[in-house]
Amino acid sequence: MASEIDTIKDLVIRGKRKESVEETRKALAAGVDPSVIMKDGLIAAMSVVGQKFSSGEFFLPHMMIAARAMTEVVEVIKPLLVGEAAEKKGKAVIGTVAGDFHDIGKNIVKMMLEGGGYEVIDLGVDVDPDKFITAVKAESPDFVLMSALITLTMESARRTIEALRSAGLREKVKVGVGGAPLTQKFADEIGADFYGADAYECVQACNRLVH
Repeated sequence: MASEIDTIKDLVIRGKRKESVEETRKALAAGVDPSVIMKDGLIAAMSVVGQKFSSGEFFLPHMMIAARAMTEVVEVIKPLLVGEAAEKKGKAVIGTVAGDFHDIGKNIVKMMLEGGGYEVIDLGVDVDPDKFITAVKAESPDFVLMSALITLTMESARRTIEALRSAGLREKVKVGVGGAPLTQKFADEIGADFYGADAYECVQACNRLVH
């Protein structure tokens, strides 16, 4: 069984979508537990990908194709996951802030969170504070995650946190921010709970803070 899981893990790291799905179907047919595929294959693979990205060995395209391979395998095993494996770790509302139309980083975070056992409500791009507020009221998430990829839109993250505070919702959620121009200093300044330098860091922070 270990060799089958290792094969799936390796294929996902390399972003081989078709082969990852084929090997997963073979493993399931051989009786491998889908929750083991999820934990030791997919989540372990994305952990490696995240570390390689953080160290500079992998770049954004590597991360994207690996995340897509993982997502396709998740679709295969999701219907088979039962009990503890099917239980969600938590729920996140995610979006690119008002005025910003970049979604690659956000989409990678979404895929990695879903692969890690989170339910994700994706609000898309150019999300104004009111839309975040509406989603928090409707979904009662554990996290509000905001992406900003251009300097001009950084202040939208601040305005969203202020809107959460004004609506009496700030204490009900953990707020995470990320994106190229953002820093830990800026996250602290606007009152975010954490800053993620990349998708891997964001998921790690959610895992630390989820309960």
